[in-house]
Amino acid sequence: MAPWQTLARIAVLLAAAISLGAVYRLDGRGKWGPALRERFVAGVPWGTLLTVAGLLWVYLFVQNGLTNWYWPVVLPFRAWSYLYPLGMAVASFAHVGPAHLVGNLVGVCTFGVVVEYAWGHYPTERGTATFSSLRTNPYARALAIPAAAIGVGLVVAVFSIGPVIGFSGVVFAFAGVALVRYPVTTVIALSAGGVVQLVYRALRNPVVQASAEPSFGTPWWAGIAIQAHAIGLLIGVLLGVALCRRRDVRPPPGRLWLGTILFAVGQSLWAVYWFRGNGEYVLFRAVGAVLVFGLALVVAASVAAPDRLALPRPDVPRLESIERLSDLGRVGTIGRRAASAGVIVLALAVLAAPAVPVNLTTVDTPAEEVFASGTGAGPQPGLDADVAVRDYTVSYAENVTNRKVSVFDISAFGETTQVRASGVIVESDSRHVWTTAIQSSELAFDGWSAVKLGGLGWSETVAAKRNGWRIVGGGHAYKVYLNGPGEGRQLAYRSTPATAEPVITGKNVSLAPQKTGFDLVVSRNNETLGSVPLPKKGTSAAVANVTFDRNGKHLYAVAGQTRVRIASHESYE
Repeated sequence: MAPWQTLARIAVLLAAAISLGAVYRLDGRGKWGPALRERFVAGVPWGTLLTVAGLLWVYLFVQNGLTNWYWPVVLPFRAWSYLYPLGMAVASFAHVGPAHLVGNLVGVCTFGVVVEYAWGHYPTERGTATFSSLRTNPYARALAIPAAAIGVGLVVAVFSIGPVIGFSGVVFAFAGVALVRYPVTTVIALSAGGVVQLVYRALRNPVVQASAEPSFGTPWWAGIAIQAHAIGLLIGVLLGVALCRRRDVRPPPGRLWLGTILFAVGQSLWAVYWFRGNGEYVLFRAVGAVLVFGLALVVAASVAAPDRLALPRPDVPRLESIERLSDLGRVGTIGRRAASAGVIVLALAVLAAPAVPVNLTTVDTPAEEVFASGTGAGPQPGLDADVAVRDYTVSYAENVTNRKVSVFDISAFGETTQVRASGVIVESDSRHVWTTAIQSSELAFDGWSAVKLGGLGWSETVAAKRNGWRIVGGGHAYKVYLNGPGEGRQLAYRSTPATAEPVITGKNVSLAPQKTGFDLVVSRNNETLGSVPLPKKGTSAAVANVTFDRNGKHLYAVAGQTRVRIASHESYE
């Protein structure tokens, strides 16, 4: 690390400290401390800090992030099925990488502090019989924050359509409570989280150099667990309603509506999408926009609308006393509050219900499906089709049924659950796992990738490598190898032969992957005239009066005075 990079990091910290210190003085010294100590023990949000510590512990020690910070164990800690309790229990508290973890930690620190301040370590005034019971004990009330986070995390994992992973559902629950109690403050906190992210990234990479180059990636919205986020947010709104009712606080409807809209848009709750299979996604942007406005209306109406008294009808005898009118008013108030909560509960039920039948099922097992056939015509003799690592099986397949998504045969809005999958497939019967760990398009772009398997206390890596040729006008001919722990490289997949577009003296040339190398096949009118192994670099080979020259990464066919390029070795980024 260059010395100037260290100086840049120091400059970022000094700038933040000086700016914050100056504002503290301008705002009047002595104001912040008493305000925090009025709500927190020693002015510290202990519950939020314990929640942060718990998430770090899971990442460092359960997911093995301590020794592999940038590549933790992920697969066994997703919420695959109710039949796999470990995944359900850990999913909400595990993360796929440091960026995912840091993003949620920032969310906890921003929204969690607001929620803990609204909850307070002191239920009324500081020092007023606060140790007389667990309900009023400030230390017990501080512990209520991580306890609630654990409870909400488990609920989100159970009622989310898996395989979800990450604490964002709980972060959205924190945001829901904060929105109900402090709508404007929550939007400001959302922006404050961006400031924290900026400082973190500036410390990690003071200078970023970039240039225009090809890259591989799925759409940014394809990795958002919208359903889990919405469930967490509505749970938080319910908790916020209960808190406001108990404190007899009702935020202005306009602020609540606007705060919900700004938060939902800022957090991309409008990104409703579906996975079509084979790396293809569809985004229902208009549907998402409608849902965002509907969400804002539901929250504002359910939380901030006035309670309505049930007035007597003309055909009902007049009340005989003020006490009875007061009682009727209370009944009307209770009914209104129950109806308000019922709207949110109904929305929660609609969101959560689809997850139950999905998470109760195991992986589908079609009667006729081959996962590693190189030609689509069944297993190839002598071909090592997969790699076994304890209870996991890793294989390569193309255009096969996604056995996790396709358990239910449902079609709607032109989409279907009968999606196809291509790439490195990881499955485990005992964990009810079936997933495309590496997309075929990703492997074609990078040429090499790896998947980490594991469980509690162990992890192993399986690497995938592609070797192929791009045929002029005729697609690709390639092979995929898998390399597991303690095993050598194994051939897992061979593509079908690819035929070049150029015709040489009336003959067609195809490149056919073999167990060892590639064969050049010359044919005419679908009749094979001969074949020869692909020559090595700088050499030639001849068959059926056609000579093949391999010059570096390019392959040429020569017949008489005709010389034409027919293929080039695939180049990977």
